[in-house]
Amino acid sequence: MYAPTARTTASRSRDRMSYDRATAHAVLDEAYHCVLGFVVDGEPRLLPTLHVRVGDTLYLHGSTGSRPLLAARGDAGLPVCVTVTLLDGLVFGRSQFHHSANYRSVVAHGTAHLVTGEDDKRTVLTALVEKAAAGRAADSRPPSRRELAETAVLALPLHEVSVRTRTGGVRDEPADLDLPYWAGVVPLRQVAGPPEPDTGVTAPLPAYLSGSAGSPWYEPVPLRGGHVLLEPLTTAHADDLFTATAEPEVWAHLSHPTPTDPAAMRAVVTTALDARQRGERVPWVQRCARTGAVIGSTSYYDIDPARRSVAIGYTWLGRPWWGSAVNTEAKLLLLGRAFDELGAVRVVWQTDIRNTRSQAAIARLGATREGVLRMHRQRPDGSWRDTVQYAMTVDEWPNAQARLREWLRRSAPAERG
Repeated sequence: MYAPTARTTASRSRDRMSYDRATAHAVLDEAYHCVLGFVVDGEPRLLPTLHVRVGDTLYLHGSTGSRPLLAARGDAGLPVCVTVTLLDGLVFGRSQFHHSANYRSVVAHGTAHLVTGEDDKRTVLTALVEKAAAGRAADSRPPSRRELAETAVLALPLHEVSVRTRTGGVRDEPADLDLPYWAGVVPLRQVAGPPEPDTGVTAPLPAYLSGSAGSPWYEPVPLRGGHVLLEPLTTAHADDLFTATAEPEVWAHLSHPTPTDPAAMRAVVTTALDARQRGERVPWVQRCARTGAVIGSTSYYDIDPARRSVAIGYTWLGRPWWGSAVNTEAKLLLLGRAFDELGAVRVVWQTDIRNTRSQAAIARLGATREGVLRMHRQRPDGSWRDTVQYAMTVDEWPNAQARLREWLRRSAPAERG
């Protein structure tokens, strides 16, 4: 526990105050919104900054030319007040007076000193990067000596610390409970959007930036065959995907209307990446193994590691590659990953009942038709589709795998020709 001081003792709403060390550390570790307060020439200053906690010290990032960092150079250090806040919800009361917010916040007072040792500074900057994403420090270039010299770090020992929180629902007056107004809480959460690669980036999205980092079920690892290569889908693939799949026939039975320009295709790709970030899909781009051309996309979805089940779908392939070995081998690679690497016991396909060509292709893989889900999804034109569902189990996989490999072996000469 932190001992209360005159600066950290509440004058009102004391029930919201805490001095628990573990609670304070948890808020500091989760939050990114940090404000550094200090005084310059008798006037208050507030500076938003990055922070990281290492043990019982809070480190604050800055530039060597900034006012607080210059003031902290002396032996006396810089008196500061730091606030870190997490906003958890908006509270709507029946009366305006009882509107409020749910939050967790930490206030820390003390004297900050400049970190001067080069090794110490490297350690703190590494911790800052690791806070953004665990594993990132090893996946990026460390700072040069010049960059270290241009970067300043303040160290604030966590001695005078308080935690203030508000949780729960509406606290209206009893006389207001019968008023005809909606009341309740709107939860707020900080959610990362889909990562957007910088221009020229060809490296695959790191696992620590995916929506379900740590589980191999959600990682689009590259898969390589003799006819097709599967690599993680990124927005950088959008223009090539538009060129390869611009024909309406490709999109006739899919959930998206035909993209009419590269911007529309980028929207399709962004939708897939958003779903990946939420842990709902694992999208790949398909490349021709012979030419390297981008030719289509495919995904895992309905991912359920607990039940060891996954679906294969959201597949679209350029018209010139229909009937080739590409689609069959792509499914073989995805089935192999599901059954042999992830330990799945069941793989599912779903397709529009009107899409007889897709149904025949799924059946050729060795999947069993299980039934029809009536009025299951809405088509782009607003009509409701009946969905035909197929599945393959782990017991059926060995025979299916042998048949598919034999089919690919027989098709290889024709593909080369």
